[in-house]
Amino acid sequence: MQDLTLVMAQLDPLVGDIPGNAARAIEAVREARIEHGADIVVFPELFLSGYPPEDLLLRPSMETRLREARATMAEKIARDVLVIIGYPGVREGRCYNLAGVLYNGRWEAEYAKQALPNYQVFDEQRYFTPGTEPLVYEHKGAKLGLLICEDLWEGAPVNAACDAGAELLISLNASPYHHDKPAERLRLLEARAKDVQKPIVYVNTIGGQDELVFDGGSCCVDAQGELSVLAPYWQAGLMPVQFLQQSASAWVPEPGEIEPEVEPEESLYCALVTGLRDYVNKSGFKGVVLGLSGGIDSALSLAIAVDALGPQRVQAVMMPYHYTADISKQDAAEQAKMLGVEYEIMPIEPMVDAFMSTLAESFAGTERDTTEENLQSRCRGVLLMAISNKKGLMVLTTGNKSEMAVGYATLYGDMVGGYNALKDVYKTWVYRLARWRNTESPAVPERVIERPPSAELAPDQQDSDSLPDYDTLDAILVRYIEGDMSAEAMIEAGFKRDDVYQIVKLVDRCEYKRRQAPVGVRVTPRGFGRDRRYPIVNGWQPGE
Repeated sequence: MQDLTLVMAQLDPLVGDIPGNAARAIEAVREARIEHGADIVVFPELFLSGYPPEDLLLRPSMETRLREARATMAEKIARDVLVIIGYPGVREGRCYNLAGVLYNGRWEAEYAKQALPNYQVFDEQRYFTPGTEPLVYEHKGAKLGLLICEDLWEGAPVNAACDAGAELLISLNASPYHHDKPAERLRLLEARAKDVQKPIVYVNTIGGQDELVFDGGSCCVDAQGELSVLAPYWQAGLMPVQFLQQSASAWVPEPGEIEPEVEPEESLYCALVTGLRDYVNKSGFKGVVLGLSGGIDSALSLAIAVDALGPQRVQAVMMPYHYTADISKQDAAEQAKMLGVEYEIMPIEPMVDAFMSTLAESFAGTERDTTEENLQSRCRGVLLMAISNKKGLMVLTTGNKSEMAVGYATLYGDMVGGYNALKDVYKTWVYRLARWRNTESPAVPERVIERPPSAELAPDQQDSDSLPDYDTLDAILVRYIEGDMSAEAMIEAGFKRDDVYQIVKLVDRCEYKRRQAPVGVRVTPRGFGRDRRYPIVNGWQPGE
């Protein structure tokens, strides 16, 4: 009987950096061999190109660069380690999502992904041709059946691999995070392993890529679906799995490290920190600047930015006006000091007055309305963008998903910026995250969490003046946005008719704003963007 050491390489590639990703793979194999005595090293789906490469796949030089990178790997990786790694590849004029097998300096086999997802954020049928055949590769007496991500979810490729003689299933993945996704994956793996009575190794990527964020959670389940090894979420690294050959055709994973389950607030907060950190660092920004208003959204955004980048790379700016409460100024200053960030106060009264003086003749005979409120926000946006241009800092916007859903944000004002960490976070979750973050260490002043929310663009203004309370608002938004529930169905479920139709109409009407919003990390199953694509101009009427 033999044993086998398989190392799951849970790493963070950079999309498009094919030579760099190949170098990361070479170093990871070296480390896996030295530190863990690896017989097999498995990398995630499309590791060499990064995931998702999108229209980079259409570039003529993509295949050339991949061939060069694979040649370098074949030359530099030790001969006695089997490497399984994901990459795109053009074969006989068609592009495939491939898992390649490298051993003894030769690329010995390739498996083409059979199930190509084309829903939510996935658009693989735009680029790839589906594979049709299973691949079972024998190494040191173990018959390894290769799979790629959606193959597991669809199931048929799993059965095909087992029918072809696979004793151990290995799945390469680039599975993005959203609420409850880690538990959903584990349930799937348990069911698949029980169904075919084979152990499954599941290797997932990690890190942020534009609006997507990958949580890792690479793992192994045994033939009964029991979890044997679970790599830490939100941490890059190498995780070994030891297999013992129990019989001629049965390989059993030995119990290893299993990452403890974490609270949903911690998991979501890590997603936001990871998404922001990778967006800023991979884009080459020096840091971020944000408007710190003394409100809950900017306060949580500041905490996320500091945890992602460190206080030395974060600048906060308070931009008060007539309606800014003293406690807002006090709380903003307290938080900036608490977190150790650079902090400036820039009153916007001179700017607003100058604009209003210039516009006085044009506005003559009109009543004051939201125009004047939006002007305040746009003055703040101008200041933040000027700081961004001068200092090379990216502007971090701070609006949450509830506000973006109903359009309570100002184009070219508080929507100005390059990234929004809270873009896919409902307001009720903003409060939950702030409270959770304070259990780790003081980060958000308690008064910011407790006081009623307000944009402070008019005297004594509160969000509740024009919207239902946030518990009600978010309950309706979740049903409408995440669940595609109709207005009448929500009313039948017990929500007030006026509330439902007010909110539904606002969501539908504000698609044009969301199309112009900064990118932000996706953490729900239906984020604004590629998940939810509605026409801006349309005649649809809400109802059933």
